[in-house]
Amino acid sequence: MGIQQLCRWVGRKMLDLCARTGRVVNLFLETCALVRQADPKEVVRQMGKLGADSLPIVGMTILCTGMVMSVQTAKEFVRFGAADSVGGIVAIAMGRELAPILTGVVVAGRIGAAIAAEIGTMKVTEQIDALRVMAVSPVQYLVAPRFIAIILMMPILVVYSNLVGDFGGWFVAENYADISTQMFLDSIQGFIEPRDIIGGLIKSTFFGAIIAIIGCHKGLTAKQGAEGVGLATTASVVLSIILIFICNYFLSVILYVNGG
Repeated sequence: MGIQQLCRWVGRKMLDLCARTGRVVNLFLETCALVRQADPKEVVRQMGKLGADSLPIVGMTILCTGMVMSVQTAKEFVRFGAADSVGGIVAIAMGRELAPILTGVVVAGRIGAAIAAEIGTMKVTEQIDALRVMAVSPVQYLVAPRFIAIILMMPILVVYSNLVGDFGGWFVAENYADISTQMFLDSIQGFIEPRDIIGGLIKSTFFGAIIAIIGCHKGLTAKQGAEGVGLATTASVVLSIILIFICNYFLSVILYVNGG
């Protein structure tokens, strides 16, 4: 491949990336403009479908993470005479990073894929075109309720994740490292600050917006056929997780480094 061909290939890829980014941003702005017109009943239905049904898998994931976190730290902290710090370390790690990021990844895998598959199927079966023929905005009818539902449910899932993760950490600390319940709770009270929890909730809101917009965008742009829906579903999960990790870095810098 000559240098000119390479430059043309890179240029085409950059233009395609800019075009895709522009379409996602346009969908986000249009969704924000139509959130007030979303059907409240549909929002509540989506909250149950997208949020409440995710509690078991989120709980299992975070419970095991909290237990592993305690296994990896408790014995070492006891050995160095810092047993009274285990609870605080687990709680801070959960509140700042592990609970929001793992909840975001789990929801992206479960909910983002479901959104892309559902809307993608409607796209390839021409139900989206039918909505437009009836003068119904697909963004208002399909995207906005899911966008609102995930943004409202993600902080709730993260609070739940924090509680489950801390419980897992306590269970292992008490039974594996002989750290008393009172010492574990006192450590959490002494170490944790409101901004540790609030920062995680702020992150979860951004993660929810990413999952909703990417899932809906991939569904609305799915190509014809079952293969097109499958590719859209896979692309939704992969892109959502990548963007969640990128967003997490910048939010961590803003909330915990520049923010104090």
